[in-house]
Formats: sequence, C-alpha cells, structure tokens
Amino acid sequence: MATGGDMFLVCANIPSPQELQKEVSAFLSGTHSGTGAKLNIREHARCALLLLQYLPAARHAVLEHLCGIFDEYVGCHVVELGEGPGTLCTSLDDVLQQAHDTLSTFVRTNAHAWAPLVSSWSVELMGRLSSKYAGRPGVPPATSLNELMQVWMGCRATRQLLELYVQCLAALGGSSLDACVGALLDTSVLHSPHVDWVVAHIGSSFPDTIISRVLACGLKDFCQYGESIARQDPLYLDKRGAKIGSVVGILGHLAAHHSETIRQELLRLFHDSLNPGRESHLQVATAPFLLQLASLSPPLLSAVSGELMEALTPPVLQRLQRQLSGLPRDEQENMLGLAVHLLCQMGGASSYRMLQFLVSAASPVSVISSGLHDSITHPRHLPTAVRDTCQKILQLLLLNLNKLVYNRGNSTLPDYSVREIPFLEGLRPRATDICQEMLQQQEQLRRQWLQPLLSLLATHGGSGLAVETVCHSLCIADGSDQLSTAVSIYAELAASLGPLLPGTVRLAVSRMLCDGAPGALSADHMAQFLFNLACLLRWEKGEGGETALPVPLSGYITEAMCSHLQALSGFLLHTNPQVVEATVDILSILPFRPASLSIPDLFSIVRAAVALLFSLLHHEQLASLGRCARLLSNISLLCPRALKEVLAQLITGALQPSNAVLFGGVSPSSSEMEAQPDRALLLELNRKHGSAASFSTGPWAVFHAGIIGRGPKPQLPPGPSVLHFQDESQWLLTLLVTCCTASGSWTEAVGGSLPHLMVEINPEAARTVAVILVETVCPDVTSSELAWPSEEQARHTVNRDLRIRQQFEQQPLLFRLLSLAAEGRPALCYCSVLLRGLLATLLTHWEGCPDGAVSAYAGWPLWASQELVACMGEGQLLPPALGRMHELFRLLVPVELHLLLLTVWRYVQENAPLPQKFSFNQSTGRFCRDFGRDTDPARYLAVVHSVVHKNIDKLGDLHIRLHV
Repeated sequence: MATGGDMFLVCANIPSPQELQKEVSAFLSGTHSGTGAKLNIREHARCALLLLQYLPAARHAVLEHLCGIFDEYVGCHVVELGEGPGTLCTSLDDVLQQAHDTLSTFVRTNAHAWAPLVSSWSVELMGRLSSKYAGRPGVPPATSLNELMQVWMGCRATRQLLELYVQCLAALGGSSLDACVGALLDTSVLHSPHVDWVVAHIGSSFPDTIISRVLACGLKDFCQYGESIARQDPLYLDKRGAKIGSVVGILGHLAAHHSETIRQELLRLFHDSLNPGRESHLQVATAPFLLQLASLSPPLLSAVSGELMEALTPPVLQRLQRQLSGLPRDEQENMLGLAVHLLCQMGGASSYRMLQFLVSAASPVSVISSGLHDSITHPRHLPTAVRDTCQKILQLLLLNLNKLVYNRGNSTLPDYSVREIPFLEGLRPRATDICQEMLQQQEQLRRQWLQPLLSLLATHGGSGLAVETVCHSLCIADGSDQLSTAVSIYAELAASLGPLLPGTVRLAVSRMLCDGAPGALSADHMAQFLFNLACLLRWEKGEGGETALPVPLSGYITEAMCSHLQALSGFLLHTNPQVVEATVDILSILPFRPASLSIPDLFSIVRAAVALLFSLLHHEQLASLGRCARLLSNISLLCPRALKEVLAQLITGALQPSNAVLFGGVSPSSSEMEAQPDRALLLELNRKHGSAASFSTGPWAVFHAGIIGRGPKPQLPPGPSVLHFQDESQWLLTLLVTCCTASGSWTEAVGGSLPHLMVEINPEAARTVAVILVETVCPDVTSSELAWPSEEQARHTVNRDLRIRQQFEQQPLLFRLLSLAAEGRPALCYCSVLLRGLLATLLTHWEGCPDGAVSAYAGWPLWASQELVACMGEGQLLPPALGRMHELFRLLVPVELHLLLLTVWRYVQENAPLPQKFSFNQSTGRFCRDFGRDTDPARYLAVVHSVVHKNIDKLGDLHIRLHV
C-alpha cells in the first residue's frame, strides 16, 4: 500500500474485481487487507474515495464515511475556536480537499446523476454539524446570523460542503432543481434555526432560483399532504406537512433583501394557477397554499396584500370562484376561515384598501360607485356567486373582529389585553374616512357593514379614538337620519367605554377655539356640530317628535354643554352666521343654573348675546332673533343680578348711536358729526395769527381763542319721521317686558300687541329699568334726587335739562322705556330727574310760542308733552284727572298748554314722587298710591276746568274725564 501523497493518486487503470474486493474489505473492516494493520484516517479516506469512483453501489456508504471525516474536522475547528489553534485540522486539509475535488468532478462530468445526491448529502451534513456544535464555546447563537456565518465560513469543511451545494444548484436547471431545493427544505425543517446561515448564504447567491423552487417544492408538498392538513386546524401543521414551515422560514430570511422578487414569484404562482393547461390538483391547491403561507408569515402577507388586491379583477375573481367551488364544503369553510384570519392580521395601508375591495365587491348592483369602492372595477361586473362570497367574508370578518376586540380582557388569555389587532390598527388612521362614508351612504346593506366595523375600530382604539370618532360624526352628520346613525354609534361605544360625550364636547370646543391651527374645525363643521348638539338637546327634552335618545346618551348632553358655557358664548360673535345661529340655538335651550355659571361668565354671555341681538336686528334675521331673545329671557330668570345685567345691556345697547337708528333715533353720523368739519388745533391757529402781527407778552397780549360755533345747528328731521317707530321698537319692548315679568318666557310674550296690556311688570325689574335709564341719559346725577326743587334751584340745572331733552328728542325709544318703568309702580319715581328736565324744557318751549292752535306746532314738543303726561299718569305720579289731561293738548293753544303743564309741575313739586307713598294692594297684586293722603287734588284742577270751559265746544265730551 502506497503511503504519503501517493495514496491520493487515482490509478490510471481500472482496478480488477479482486482489487476492488480487497478495497471493500479494507473499507468495511478498517484494516489493511494484507497486514491486518488498522487504517488511519487518511488511508481509510483513500480507500473510500477509490470505491466511490469505481464502485457506484458503495456511494452511500462512502458518503456516510466522509461525514465522519467532516465531522471530526469541524469538531477540531470548534475546539480551536474555544482553546486556540491545533494541528489536527491541518493534517486533514488534504483529505477534505481530495474529497471535495472528487465530488466536484462527479458533479461537473455528470450533473444529472450526481448533483441531486451530492447536494442532498452536503446540505444535510451542514444541518447536522450546525445543530451538533451549536452552543459550543466560540460558536455564536443562532440569532446572531452574521457572526454565525463568519464562523462557519471560516471552517474549511463547512465551506467546502457549501461550495459543493452551490455547484450542484448551478449545474441543474428547471424541475431538476426540486431535489436540491427539497433537501434544503428538509434540512431547514430538521435543523432550523441553526442551519439558517446556510439558507441565508444560498438564498443570497441564487435568490431567483431559490425563491421560485422553494415555492414550487412547498406547493407540491402541500398537495401531497393537503387532505390531512385541511382536516386539521388551518393555523397549525402536523409533522408530515412541516415542510411548509421551512418554506416560510426560507422566504422570511430572504424577505429583507429580496422582497420584490418574493412578491413577483407569489403573484406569478397565483396567476399561473388560474391559467388553463396546468395540472388540476396544483391549480386548485395554489390558492389554499398561498393562504397558508400568508397565515404563517406576516411579512409575506404584507408583501402581496396590496398587489393581490390589484390583481383581483372581476375576471380573475370569477375564475377563482369557479375553481374553488369544486372543493368539499368543509374545505371551503376552512378556506373562508383562514381568509378571515388573514384579514385580521393584515395591517398598514393594506387594511383600508382591502376594506374598499370587500365592500365594493359585496355591494349590490344598485349601488352607484362612490367612496369606498372607487378602487376596483364597477361591482356590477361581478357575478352573483362572487358577491355572495364577499358578503359572507365581510360577515365573518365582523364576527371575528368582535371576538378579538371584546375578548382582549379574557382571563384565560393573560397577554391578550396588550395585543393589537393589525387590521383595526391599519384602519385607525382612516377612521374619519370610514365614518364619513358610513354617514353619507344611502344603501342600508353597506351601512350595516360599516357601522359595526367603525364601532369595533373605535372600541379597539380606546377612549381617545372613540371620542375622535363621535366628534367627527357629530361634525359631519347632516339631517336627522345621519344624526340618528351617529347617536347609535355613540350608544354602542358608551356601552363598553362609558360616557364619551363630555370628552367629545371638550375635544370639539378645543378645536373650535384653536382657529387656524392644525386640527382646527372649519366654520362649516363648527356650525354642523353645534346644530347637531342643539338637535340632541331637543331630543333629550322630548322635543324631537318621534326621535328619542338612547339611554347611554340621555342626561349627558346638558351636563356636557353646561361646562362649556363660557366658550360657547364666545361663538356668539363668530364671523360665520351659521355658527352664530347654532350657538344661539344651543344657549337658548340649555337650562341656566346659578351654580353652573360664575358672575363673570354670566356677564360675558349676556354681553355677547346682546351684541348679537342688535347685529341680527340690523340684518333682519328674524329666525335667529327669536332664539337670541329666548336666550336672554332665560338668563334674566336666573337671578336678580342676571336680570339687571340683561336689562342694562339691552337698554344701553339700544341707546348707542349705532343702534339708535333701529328704533327711530337719529344717528350722530348723519347729523352733528357730518355737519362739523375736522377741528383745527388751537395751537396751529395761534401760530398762524402770531405770524401776521407781533405782540408783546405783557398784560395786553392777545391770543386767538378759536371760532365760536360752526354756523346754524343742523335741522332735525321733521316730526312725522321722528315719531315713526319701526317694528324693531315693538320687538325690543316685547323682549324687555318678557324679562321684566315676574314669571314667563319669551314664547309667552311673542305675538301680542302692547306687552304691558297682557302681563304685569315686576316692580324690581321696572326699578332696574328706571335706574339704568337715569344712568344712561344723565350719568352725572343719582337716582336719589327724587323731590323736585324750587324755581330758584331749578335754574341751576338748565344745562342738564337741555341735555336730557336732546337725548329724548333724538331717541324716541326713551319714552317707551319710561312707559315700561311706569308699568312697574313705583319705579317711575326713580326717573324723577328725567321727568323734571323734560317738563322744564317743554314749559319753556310752550311759553315762548306765539298765539295760535297747538296743532300748528305739531311735532316733537306736542308729542313729547302728551307722552310725558301719559307716562306720569300711568306711573301714578299724577292723580287720574291730571294724568288724563294729555288728551286735550292737541286741541289747545300754546298758552293753555303751558298752563296745564305748569299745573303738573306745581303738583309734583308740592307732592314729591316718593316710593314710600305707594302701598301694595293684595286684591290687584300691584302697588298703588292713595292720593287722598296728599293734598286735595281738586285744588290743582281749577286751571284745567277753566281751560275746558273756555273750549267747551271742542272739549265737552272730555269734561267728565277730568274730574277727581
């Protein structure tokens, strides 16, 4: 037997049978055939390789023997990794090289015969060695794939095995690769994850080949064991079908860098299964196989989900339906269940696209293509069987999602409470789109799918998403039908998450207040949200007709809205009229309670509402005007301070120059302000005059003091125009009367004639009106000046009296307000300053008029005289006889009218208008004045009777009314 390097030389001549027999005996016994000495490793390897070359029947035994040599070399390499370099590995290098060269020559010369064998042997051996030495010192864990690959590629034995396998793959092609790839799959099943480094290296070297052949082998294996797998739970595999798990693992390793190739191969496999000409069992099994793959690998599912939906055109769906209809019923049910499971695991943008696809495909033919089903061909092109299948999938999907959502807190699944549902997580960013589609959808069937799905989505997302969903639905719901649907969603969410309306209102109000910021509500959405809340408030109060609120919503709307009254009041001045109208509608319905509003908030709402009211009057928006009036009347009933603030804001607002024109007043912009040019600075005038002449600064220095007057005063409009009261005057008085009544509401007073003829004014409210009138018209005096001064003292108030007359002359509404105060006796007493000023100026006017009939001077003085006396009579500042003498004024001459007014002055001066002189009458329920306690009224009627007797021809029928 040759030794050394000679023993590896291949004989030029073929050995004889006797020589082969000796080699077989030596190989089997491990001893030299002649001497009986034991063969060393090198000699035994030479013998094995000789038999491998010249005795094909011994190839399996020889390859098994070579496994031991490779194993010993790897073991030595692993020891060196942990302890340091040794000599044994070096002594076996030539043995490994000879084995590699021999096998490589066989594959190169006869690939069809040797490549399947060598590839299976090499990859299986790599799997065994990887598993055997896993966890040894120096060998990285399987999770560190890169480090593990570096260690094994640094080992000569495993590197040569890998080179042999790669050579086999390169030498074969087409279906011949199935044996090589099948061996890789089997090894992966047995030795994963320790052999993953082999899969990663080979897959990176031949990605297209490995991916396509792995899928083909997996499909064949699935067909072989399909029946047994179908009878099992579709989410798990038995041992015989474990190769599909290896397919998933290999594709999972390659997905990081070759996801596009995997996606293309999966789609190609799917489309090939629908083309005619293939084996029927493979065609039928392809769709279940792909479903199985996707169920075991979420990355594969995400890789193909988007493209697969694009590929499912109506013709493809029809062929797929026809192909799978031949399966047994239990297999069809298993496939539907698996498909639903995959839908639940589908996340990201694919979730919404898949929902679009399913809803579109399941929709009836009558549904017009819009919204969620714009992404595929018009659904009328689909056959009925496909529609029915899609409808069934949608129903199963909703049932499965319902179980997943509401079983997350199950005690038997301790980790389920923190697990997410990928399908719902993918839909979460599109919750508002689904909400809008659901509300705008007219087809009842589609709404039956989208509404429970939206409820499950919001429940899964928690209170935050639920509040967002309810808020959005209330912002876009238009009409009672859509609002009812939004309420139904809220009821479902509230049943599992608790009351959500406070958070919904809080979110909406915060978005309304951040105008212009990201996420802020538009004006249209603000108006719609407020209108819907107003509608819900009416439903809560039973004002919605047949519509009633569900139990989870009833009782929370008013409470939620009352906590945002201050913010709502700010919307009364919004630039959008729809927002303003909706806000007024809400505030007019809300029940105001003293505890729900602080005084600053109350005053803020009153000021905003009054400002809005006058704006509506200017624009003649009667519908909103009524709701605004109702709001103010409700606030006035809240507490005395609220009533005082409402009356103060209404009266002062009505008397402002910008609003006075609404009630027959004269706007300063059209009279004095336009008549006077811009005033020149006095300093400039003095500089101008000083430049013309020079004066010393002594005691005789002259300065320019300005120009006295600007010409004639502007003429006031003629009497009839001033006396003309617009409808707004009566409207405002009606609102004031409503607020001043002891009880009642705006609706009770609307539509009547003069308000004071129907209701009784609250004395305290009337007193408030009187005090506000005095403070507004004459702010430099107090309401304590009740007694009328003597003539000497009255001379000091001439200037003030003229200002009072000017105010009344420019704003006829003041007389109406005096009449309102007179209704609530003894409130008119507090207007004594105003009455005294008016009467004093009127006396001066009539005293200076020339002779002639009073009617010739018809205008404001005559009308004011009549109104003043009538008002004082109504307020019982004058006895009945004097209070009715205003009926005579139009038929008298100025001197007679002056005498009568002078009589009024004298009576009030001698009988001061004090509230203490009034007493409450239980029978009438009003305060009355007993004039008998004062001086005898008859002594003041002498002048009146004298005037009547002088004009008996004209005043005879009125004589009886002027007696005490």
